[in-house]
Amino acid sequence: MIVRRRPGNNPSMTLVGSGAALDQIGRSATDPLMPTDPARSTTDTAIRTLVREQLDFVWRLLRRFRVPQADVDDASQQVFIVAARRIDTIEPGSERAFLYGTALHVAATLRRGLRRRQKWIETGPADCASPSGTPHELLERRQALDALDELLAGLGHQLRVVFVLCELEELPAPEVAAMLGVPIGTVSSRLRRAREKFRMEVGRMRAQKSSRP
Repeated sequence: MIVRRRPGNNPSMTLVGSGAALDQIGRSATDPLMPTDPARSTTDTAIRTLVREQLDFVWRLLRRFRVPQADVDDASQQVFIVAARRIDTIEPGSERAFLYGTALHVAATLRRGLRRRQKWIETGPADCASPSGTPHELLERRQALDALDELLAGLGHQLRVVFVLCELEELPAPEVAAMLGVPIGTVSSRLRRAREKFRMEVGRMRAQKSSRP
């Protein structure tokens, strides 16, 4: 049931197709009125490296934080525009923690806007896997990911965040604790509760499915 991450296989936001997004991020991070800085090329390289290495991570986080698939690409760009503007203040080794916090804020802001406009959009699941396969395989994958989205939505925010980071992104507990600003024991406790609730929800979903005529 749990669909593991497959880095580099996001079909709608790949690096090959994100050149325009990278250029936009670079332009947004730069004040056109400022003179050319000799360190500009170094900064640009750091920004591009950050996007290249963390794009899939941010895309998956946003989708698991209930950003509609139709809006994930734009939301990802917003995250990296913020990161580009703050690139000089991000401590080496804390890039993912910064991107996590930014993605969480962007996702929450977007969801509030969607609720205000009452335009929740029915979208497909967060398919971070390669789209190759037979029609039957693609349908089964889509249904499994759709079910996963439903299960994650039922975990509640705190449990869902830990479950996504530890189980789906496979990050170690110390790194997750640093991201969330909580003790490792808190991460372990939330993960244990999330796993238990996830198993219960899977059982409930299976029971509902088997009871259908």
